[in-house]
Amino acid sequence: MTAPFRLGLTGSIGMGKSTTGKMFVAEGIPVWDADAAVHRMYAPGGAAVAPLAAVYPAALRDGGIDRGALKAWIATDPTALGQIEAIVHPLVAADRAEFIAETDADIIVLDIPLLFETGGEAQMDATLTVTAPAAVQRARVMARPGMTEALFESIRAKQMPDAEKRARATHVIETLSLDAVRACVAALIAYIRESKDA
Repeated sequence: MTAPFRLGLTGSIGMGKSTTGKMFVAEGIPVWDADAAVHRMYAPGGAAVAPLAAVYPAALRDGGIDRGALKAWIATDPTALGQIEAIVHPLVAADRAEFIAETDADIIVLDIPLLFETGGEAQMDATLTVTAPAAVQRARVMARPGMTEALFESIRAKQMPDAEKRARATHVIETLSLDAVRACVAALIAYIRESKDA
């Protein structure tokens, strides 16, 4: 069996990445979601629970890992993020490898928020950045429950600027209208299939 075509999907917060990912699923393309993988690993019985609880017992709550407790630890201990990443990143990579190995699809989408920031594009056959004007991005993010201006700015500061992501991506989709995004997703799938078989 030939390996599937790996399309790396990324985009900054509020750019429509999750919505675009669902459109690939609707077209029959399997999507692996890095955030969802981490949520599974933090849930009771998840692969990250025991190793994280071993280095930071305060994060263990109701048999799972409390993300709020991890955030508080990161805020007070400069070594915390490195310790967490050293545990979680290999588990996420293994989860992704298992997803790729088990699929029989010709194309798969790997939804990775920090794709370019972590150098993950090197493992992709192509990359797709979703984008929207800054004012649209801000309005979408600020509408989320519990979001504050300060939190939005701190999240954005950790992400590569949108213009740079667009410049580095193989493909770019602007997410202003759902119908337009749906059409772009279908066209991109057709394009990948044509170029793969050429």
